[in-house]
Amino acid sequence: MGDVLAGIHSRWEFDTDSVLIRFERGIRTPKLFQILGERRIPYEALSSIDLVPGTRKGTVVLHAVPRPGADPLLDAAAGQLRQAADPYRLVLPAERETLADYYATELRMALGPQADRDADEYLVAAPTAPLQFKAFDGKVSFDGKVVTFRWFWTGASSAKWKAGDQSFPVSELADVEWRSPEISGGHLRLRRRGPDGNPEEHEGPADQDPASVVFGLGYGLVHESLPLAAAVLEAVRAAEPATGSRIGHRANPADIANRIRHLGELHDAGLLTDEEFTAKKSELLAEL
Repeated sequence: MGDVLAGIHSRWEFDTDSVLIRFERGIRTPKLFQILGERRIPYEALSSIDLVPGTRKGTVVLHAVPRPGADPLLDAAAGQLRQAADPYRLVLPAERETLADYYATELRMALGPQADRDADEYLVAAPTAPLQFKAFDGKVSFDGKVVTFRWFWTGASSAKWKAGDQSFPVSELADVEWRSPEISGGHLRLRRRGPDGNPEEHEGPADQDPASVVFGLGYGLVHESLPLAAAVLEAVRAAEPATGSRIGHRANPADIANRIRHLGELHDAGLLTDEEFTAKKSELLAEL
């Protein structure tokens, strides 16, 4: 297409096979967008394009919906992102609706033949390592190959102190569980790969599990913890044995039930509307 569509907080630059989303760094721009900086989204990573009224009066939203399994950031988020922090939403003044509708039509024509199917590999790059952030009970760092937890004496449980600082090569991991710090029980938990290649069961609650860190007020904020979780998840998928199945892992019934429970808490907290909760729940149930 070779065109640019500028909106509120971001601008989309259209190429022949992808759209480059560049995020602003203004004071009102969501911090997650500022951390992401820019993201290149291949058209083959998208499933559909919507043009809907914005939540703010006098705005419209051009929304690109990615294929399930195409983006490690959304895979890690598991439906827990606030609508305003969705990097696939371009908010525009209502007077640009006609122009937005033109680009929506062009994008729909550019969608790949697999648009209605789950992606069997990541098509959008995760934020690049090294990455780090402070949780309530420890510091988390990821260098691209190893995740390291270093405990804080002010927050870590005795079980974590007894276990000592932890290092997890991605080759030994099967999954990453990110629970938003904006709801109760926020945490980042690493799930080791069992002998059968599937994730091992959790070792107790997150505050007692040496393979997890817990969030708290001012700790593990979305714009700090989610990019790292996505980067680890991408590395874990890349390190999977050839016989492994990423789609199979994400469709584990226990995982689906846990993610639906998280959505319910987001809905109860007013972070998801009734319609959004119903739609996301249906998407998760369809993975079973």
